[in-house]
Amino acid sequence: MTLSEVAGEMHLAVRCCNDRLDREVAGAYAGDLMSDVIAHALPGTVWITMQVHVNIVAVAVLKELAGIILVQGREPAEDTAARAEAEHIPVLSTELPAYETAGRLHALLGRGP
Repeated sequence: MTLSEVAGEMHLAVRCCNDRLDREVAGAYAGDLMSDVIAHALPGTVWITMQVHVNIVAVAVLKELAGIILVQGREPAEDTAARAEAEHIPVLSTELPAYETAGRLHALLGRGP
């Protein structure tokens, strides 16, 4: 399933890189501790987080993630959005909490990472 399909099914708001939503989503990783994401997230997954600072983009690039989903109505900081555009990392957002976002994404994908 592509990131565009995930965004449509889950009613996610695209905050940047609307032209990069054709990426395949291999699964998801939920967490706010960047060292944990670096250690455990798999390439092609989306990262579910409440973090909005610019370092989330660096982690997404390092781990070759499909994109980032911000939860609880959070918006990327201005420098985060600019860096995401420059690095071609889609950032999406939802009003849902991380738990519900992860559950809906798991049901949508029909499997874990």
